[in-house]
Amino acid sequence: MNITYIIGFIGAVAVMVVGMMFGGEGGLLTPEQVGNFWDPASVFITIGCTIMIIIASFPPSALKDIPKHIKILMNTKGNDPLAIIDELVELAQVARKNGLLALEEKGNQQEDPFFKQCIMLIVDNNDADQAREIMMNDIEQSSARHDFGAGMYEKGSSVAPAFGMVGTLVGLINMLKAMDVASGGGNLGPAMATALVTTLYGCVMAHMVFGPIASQLRQRDEEEMLCKLIIVEGIMSIQAGSNPKALREKLLTFVAQRQREGGGARKGGEAAE
Repeated sequence: MNITYIIGFIGAVAVMVVGMMFGGEGGLLTPEQVGNFWDPASVFITIGCTIMIIIASFPPSALKDIPKHIKILMNTKGNDPLAIIDELVELAQVARKNGLLALEEKGNQQEDPFFKQCIMLIVDNNDADQAREIMMNDIEQSSARHDFGAGMYEKGSSVAPAFGMVGTLVGLINMLKAMDVASGGGNLGPAMATALVTTLYGCVMAHMVFGPIASQLRQRDEEEMLCKLIIVEGIMSIQAGSNPKALREKLLTFVAQRQREGGGARKGGEAAE
């Protein structure tokens, strides 16, 4: 469970609601006055138009991946560089003792399709340059797909405020059309408030819904790409016959210094065997 996203989203909503409540007579708005910030027509225009534009901008194949994106967003497991380094060091030990062909069994046991593919490339004795080219092309294409997915939410973040303004303009037009000049414009304030609610909804959708989702997905993409680069570098080093201990030290340079200190000591004894 992605607790930081949940805390951030719920906290932002709570702070906004509390902020809305401060401003009435005596310091707090009454429940009836809090209802001033709810307008079904504004919700319909802002949310409905934003969703329709996203649908119009992306193919069905991308839209049907939205549930998968939410699952990735809420899942905090996976993409552990240190665990991958440990696996690669273990593979290097097996290869030094029994040769590259002995890695085939390890590859078949691997759940990660990319990791399995990389192992099989060196088991099949492919040319090193060709194997690296295949691996890097896989990484580039995977990153492009992730970028496309995050782009849906960035699109929503960009168009939601625009449709908030559209809703405001619609409200202002209706307000001016119905304004009773003889009454001195007494209804101007309430009507203006209703029109401006749509701008509020647009900003909320952009910066509290779509923006954080896009940021989280891009962060997950960076984490996955880092792990894949570690796999590529490790597999190519194993094919070249690198020493397991030297391989660990090399791969630890991909992670932060504080992670290296824990990772280097975690299985350092095994690597030295």
